[in-house]
Amino acid sequence: MTAPPDDCLARNDWICGDYLATRRHILLDAVLQHLHLTVVSVLLGLAIALPLALVARRWRWAVGPVLGLTTVLYTIPSLAMFSLLLPLYGLSATLVIVGLALYSLTLLVRNILAGLAGVPEEAKEAARGMGYGPLRQLLAVELPLAVPAAMAGLRIATVSAVALTTIGAIVGHGGLGNLIYAGMNSYFKAQVLTASVLCVVIAVAFDLLLLGLERLLTPWRRV
Repeated sequence: MTAPPDDCLARNDWICGDYLATRRHILLDAVLQHLHLTVVSVLLGLAIALPLALVARRWRWAVGPVLGLTTVLYTIPSLAMFSLLLPLYGLSATLVIVGLALYSLTLLVRNILAGLAGVPEEAKEAARGMGYGPLRQLLAVELPLAVPAAMAGLRIATVSAVALTTIGAIVGHGGLGNLIYAGMNSYFKAQVLTASVLCVVIAVAFDLLLLGLERLLTPWRRV
């Protein structure tokens, strides 16, 4: 009988230190791409969601259409979403970023609206009593008090984006998803497990980072 190989790569083990040692540059590139796609898409989603939420807050009749549109976008399967965007952006990272941003809208808009709706009427009356105009009241009172609810939506949207970024592998821009899909096609166990674990680590790190940012932005909640 032939003795089993000592090399964990040759044995195709799930856990293999040699894989980390020999593919660290590939892993680093994939992690950086994953972080880039996630951060840019969430920031783009936030840049779109905030004005939409403010429009819906200002004109109540817009709440239904805004929430309805963002909900419809969220229900579109990821493969269909990328296919619909393909004529506009081609097989590019922009395709993935825009798709992920659209998916984040329903979570962000709903939570921003919930945060604004939860601002105590006493706080708004006090601001008006101090001579605050509508814009100053929004910026200095309502948005800061809406931060906890908005951050809850941002945390969920960010963690979801980390997971959905892997789907970008179908167009060659999936960060760690590229390694996962390639590893699954070749049954390369160490690559699949390592890339999957790194996705979890990134998601947890983002969640903790945003939780810390929320605490920093809401010092009154620590009293």
